[in-house]
Amino acid sequence: MKKIVSILTICMLVVSGCKETVEKNEGANAVPEGAMTSSSGRFNHLTVVMENDLWEGEVGEAVRKHLAAPVDGLPQEEPLYSMRQMPTIAFSGFARKNRTFIQIKKGDATDEFTILKNKYATPQVGIVIREKTNLKIIAVLEKHLETIIEAFKKVEIAEKQSVIAKSLEKIPTLTSKLKVEVKIPSAYRIAKETEDFFWIRKDIPQGSLNLMMYELPYHTIVKDSNVVGQLIKIRDSIGAKEILTDEGGVFMTEEAYAPYLFDGTIDNHYAYEMRGTWEVKNKFMAGPFLNYTIEDKANNRLLVLEGFVFAPSIGKRDYIFELDAIMKSAKLL
Repeated sequence: MKKIVSILTICMLVVSGCKETVEKNEGANAVPEGAMTSSSGRFNHLTVVMENDLWEGEVGEAVRKHLAAPVDGLPQEEPLYSMRQMPTIAFSGFARKNRTFIQIKKGDATDEFTILKNKYATPQVGIVIREKTNLKIIAVLEKHLETIIEAFKKVEIAEKQSVIAKSLEKIPTLTSKLKVEVKIPSAYRIAKETEDFFWIRKDIPQGSLNLMMYELPYHTIVKDSNVVGQLIKIRDSIGAKEILTDEGGVFMTEEAYAPYLFDGTIDNHYAYEMRGTWEVKNKFMAGPFLNYTIEDKANNRLLVLEGFVFAPSIGKRDYIFELDAIMKSAKLL
C-alpha cells in the first residue's frame, strides 16, 4: 500500500510540474531564455490576438473603442493605436516579435489579467486577459485600461528615445542658458535662440516639426480653476513674440476648442500637460501642439517645453509622438 501511495505521489508531482512549465512558457513557441530576439513593428501599432468571432463581436468592439480611440488634441481624428488582429493560431514566429500586443482568451481557464514584459522579444510589453464570458472580458479591459495604455506608452517612448539617441544634435547653449539637457535628434536645427528662448525645428517633406523651450518665474501659474486659461495666455504671448510666420500672421492657440489639460511628469517633476491645436490668425495654417509646463522648485522657475507640428493634409499622431519622446528625455539641472 505504501508503495502505491508513493507512486501516486510521484505522478502528481510530475503532472503539477508539467502544468507549471506550460503556463510559464506559453507553449512550444515561447522564446527560450538566452535566445531573446529584438522586437519589431512600427510605433503605435498594436497586435491584437483573439479569435475572429470575438474580434467581430462586442469584445472586438470594446477593444477598438478604447485602444483605437481618437488621440486628444489632434485636428483630425487619428487612433491611439493602429491595430492588426489575428487568431491565436497565427500568433507565432515573426508575429510574436511586435513590440506591443494584447491577447484575449475566452474559456474555462482561471480568470487572469497579466502584463508580460519581454516574453517573446525585447523590448516588448504584452497584455493577456483570460475570462469566461464576453462581459467579464470587457469589464477586465475597462478596469485595467489606464494601466494597459501606460504600459504600452512607456515601452514605445523608451524605444523611440533609444532610436533618437543614436544620432544627437549637440546644443551646449541650451544647457548653459536654460539648465536642461534634452536629447535632440541630429536632424533638428536651431531656428531661433535668445538668452531665454529656443526654437528648434526639423523640416519634413510637407512641413516641419518644432520645439519651443523657455522659462518663467515659478509663481506665474496660480493653481485655480482657470489654469488652462493662464497657460493659453502665456503660450500665446510667447508665440506671438517669438514664432515668426512667413506672412506676418500671429501664432496662437486655436480659439474654437479649449485644449486638454492633464497631470504630467518630466524627469520626476510635476508638469501641466496641455494638448491642443495652434493656428496662425487669419491664415490657413494650423496643427497640433503638446506643451509641458514643468515645476522646477530647485531653480524657482517653470520650465516650458512645447512641441508643435505643421504638416497639412497628412497624419500627425506619430509626429507628436516623436516630439513627446524628445521632451520626455529632458533632465533638469
